Amino acid sequence: MRILITGGAGFIGSHLAEAHLEKGDEVYVIDDLSTGSLDNIRSFMDKPAYESRFFFVRDSILNHDKMLELVGTCDCVYHLAAAVGVLYVLEYPFESIRTNIQGTEKVLELCNKFKKRVLITSSSEVYGKHTHAPLAETDDIIYGPSSKFRWSYAASKLMDEFMALAYHRTNGLETVVTRLFNTVGPRQTGAYGMVIPRFVGQAMRGEALTVYGDGKQTRTFTYVKDVVEALMGLMACAEATGEVLNVGGTEEISIEALARRVLALTGSQSEMDYIPYDVAFEKDFEDMQRRVPDIQKIKRCIDFDPRTDLNAIITSVIDYMSPDMTTSR
Repeated sequence: MRILITGGAGFIGSHLAEAHLEKGDEVYVIDDLSTGSLDNIRSFMDKPAYESRFFFVRDSILNHDKMLELVGTCDCVYHLAAAVGVLYVLEYPFESIRTNIQGTEKVLELCNKFKKRVLITSSSEVYGKHTHAPLAETDDIIYGPSSKFRWSYAASKLMDEFMALAYHRTNGLETVVTRLFNTVGPRQTGAYGMVIPRFVGQAMRGEALTVYGDGKQTRTFTYVKDVVEALMGLMACAEATGEVLNVGGTEEISIEALARRVLALTGSQSEMDYIPYDVAFEKDFEDMQRRVPDIQKIKRCIDFDPRTDLNAIITSVIDYMSPDMTTSR
């Protein structure tokens, strides 16, 4: 098959591209490298076995002519290109909203034109300020005020979902929407606020681990290769068409306990530094106190069950970021 991955030089996209190449598919990647990196794809893009099956285009998904060519060429589309991380969204609010909404609109428009199956990656952020767990796909959405730009990312991803579902309902386009919960693993950077690579980097440098707020907020984390397996499974699953599905782990942990876990696994003597939200972020920030997915729907659809536990996830990041590991360069 010919596969198109928007944002394919990003953290998740690069692992997805590599998995499809290993499967024997022809892979096309478009990425403007605003948050993606050639380092993420260099390890496999130069392999002789893949050189006739991997094609990289450095461009924006808003380039109509280039996207027209790519979507028309490929059999199905994974749409991963989006603004990445809370810090990036707060620093570049307009660019984030524009990329998320206009970019998804362009992808859906062209997939509809050529009747190509498309998987849209949304985010657990869309659930907003819920404090109960687990979060199910049918739960209501609760956001803060529009003056808090923290919620602009969540709202834009929710609009992506509405557009995808509308194309399916009105035009019969084969769409699948996935809500990803804190995907972690090698190639992820802590530059945009991702907590595990940030903690690991601080621990390995002997710096204090910066815990925002009181550290009591909880999250779950999912290994990137488990997520890739889920995305590929859903792309091939007819029952997922027109549906919204959570993709995430179920091992809930507080950020404070996560910091301690990172310290134990790295053997670091670093301390923890608790920083109030109004010091760490702009005034536009609000946090979610709890985020745990209900994964019963995806289990019924593709028998998804994340196999990688939190210790193994953290260890994979430590190995990748270790100074003596060539893969961290």
